[in-house]
Amino acid sequence: MNTPTNRFLRACQRLPVDHTPVWFMRQAGRSLPEFRAIRQRHSFFEVANTPELCVEVTLQPVRRLGVDAAILFSDIMAPLVAVGVDVTLVEGVGPTLARPLRTRDDLAALRPLDPDSDMLPVCETLGMLRAELAASDTALIGFVGAPFTLAGYLVEGKPSRDFIQTKRMMFDAPDLWDDLMRRLTEIVVSFARGQIAAGAQAIQVFDSWIGALGPREYARYVQPHMRRLFDGLRAPGLPEVPRIHFGTGTAALLELMAEAGGEVIGLDWRVNLDEAWARLGGPERVAIQGNLDPVTLDASWETIQREAEIILRQANGQPGHIFNLGHGVLPSADPDNLARLVRFVHDFRVE
Repeated sequence: MNTPTNRFLRACQRLPVDHTPVWFMRQAGRSLPEFRAIRQRHSFFEVANTPELCVEVTLQPVRRLGVDAAILFSDIMAPLVAVGVDVTLVEGVGPTLARPLRTRDDLAALRPLDPDSDMLPVCETLGMLRAELAASDTALIGFVGAPFTLAGYLVEGKPSRDFIQTKRMMFDAPDLWDDLMRRLTEIVVSFARGQIAAGAQAIQVFDSWIGALGPREYARYVQPHMRRLFDGLRAPGLPEVPRIHFGTGTAALLELMAEAGGEVIGLDWRVNLDEAWARLGGPERVAIQGNLDPVTLDASWETIQREAEIILRQANGQPGHIFNLGHGVLPSADPDNLARLVRFVHDFRVE
């Protein structure tokens, strides 16, 4: 990787920065009034698949909050939608499928993704964003959903807490499960490579539901596919960009996730940042992203500042820390507090 000037990209490489970089998962969207105004006129996927609208929504938090990175406005289900899976985003529920994937015939119908034909709006959007962000030296992050999380939606047909059908396939039909994970890994790698080729300067892999598994299940049913995914993000002729590996409920899985791949490990709020970083080998081994509880943003500013300071002191000013939430911004978050938090993180120094 080239030596960057942007502080987010420098932190990904564990290089010194002038202040701690900060961005927020789901910063583009639900909490911003300007986004809500657009959503009154356009559906989610209409925004995501219309380059002019997607550029505007992606840039809104950069302008309002002063974050160090923009993240492409999209959804983890986007690559499945691109290959023809019938997905509906139901308000208050999440991605819902008309027909869950349960059999080998269902898997046979899940076709590969062709970046040249299936990603035209995404690639156009990324090119426009790179041009818009160049003057501000703000980094551009692309993202994908991880195979297990996508499989959970595909097999369950909707969000789930217990993943009964998904685990039943894992345990009772391991060959079908591995074939599904291989197919999803190929789709995810193609979608991520397409974003990198189009201008994404980093890629975050979201494994939003991986905390449903224990270490033994992860090692057997998921980790080999995640290794292939992260290996697949390095290819001849493809720019080498930082890879961020994030999941929720992962306190028991961190070492296994780090073994699977990624220059940066994203933490949720259920683990102390300093303890997690030490488990992973510290800044000599890996960069860390996180990890303020998103609900903290609904508390008073004094509470937000206190909790953010705890995390910053745990990081201790070491190179390789990117401040973020432990998951996405909630719709109830006050944008003024988000902007104030960015300024606080930028100004904070460990004495």
